[in-house]
Amino acid sequence: QVHLVESGGGSVQSGGSLRLSCAASTPSYYSMGWFRQAPGKAREGIAGIETQGHTTYAESVKGRFVISKDKSKNTLYLQMDNLKPDDTATYYCAAWPGSAELFRSPRDASEYGYVGQGTQVTVSS
Repeated sequence: QVHLVESGGGSVQSGGSLRLSCAASTPSYYSMGWFRQAPGKAREGIAGIETQGHTTYAESVKGRFVISKDKSKNTLYLQMDNLKPDDTATYYCAAWPGSAELFRSPRDASEYGYVGQGTQVTVSS
């Protein structure tokens, strides 16, 4: 049975850092990534990583967030630095077959793959 379990969310002040983790049981050849959704807004793809390690990011987080994966633990990470109030959202881990670029379309990635239950990140000014 496939599962994705996120952890590491919390509350921080603007400029702070958090590291999200996602324990996964998805096939190792799947690409993985992170989505987020703020209240009243559409789900946004923010980063993706392929099995070979190729990473890709949304412009809104490029230079501040780093996605990585520990293959031995099948665990996905998202290091978030210089957090801003606009980063406040529920963050979701996802896995899907195919290119990591599919993170830019959370709806398609979710339809073809799997999404976790989410973890809340709140950034105060």
